[in-house]
Amino acid sequence: MPALDQQVIKKPEAAAVLSKAVARAAERLDVSKSLLAKVLGVSPPTITRLYSGNYLLDPKRKEWDFALLFVRVFRSLDSIVGDESTARKWLTSDNRGLNAKPIELIRNTEGLVRVVQYLDASRALV
Repeated sequence: MPALDQQVIKKPEAAAVLSKAVARAAERLDVSKSLLAKVLGVSPPTITRLYSGNYLLDPKRKEWDFALLFVRVFRSLDSIVGDESTARKWLTSDNRGLNAKPIELIRNTEGLVRVVQYLDASRALV
């Protein structure tokens, strides 16, 4: 058996991992492809290619940062509420702390950051 340092261990490419994670998070939160396109700042056809695996997010573009924030929303909700149906309800319900429905806020950069900060603060209380 060859030594460990001689074995080629293939690591998943970050772009492939984040691209798949953002698509799965959107599916689990029941976020439409058109809304995900707005969140990431890309075209709807780009989202279709992302879902099919024919497009990977680019770490040098803003879409990367938005995707990281969106996945943080999903992970935060998952850790706080623990199930996807409650997370979907939270996203679409009026929120007094945010003064809006989170699903409406995540459509733009400022709103997405506000939702992430709100969830981060809520997680810190748990």
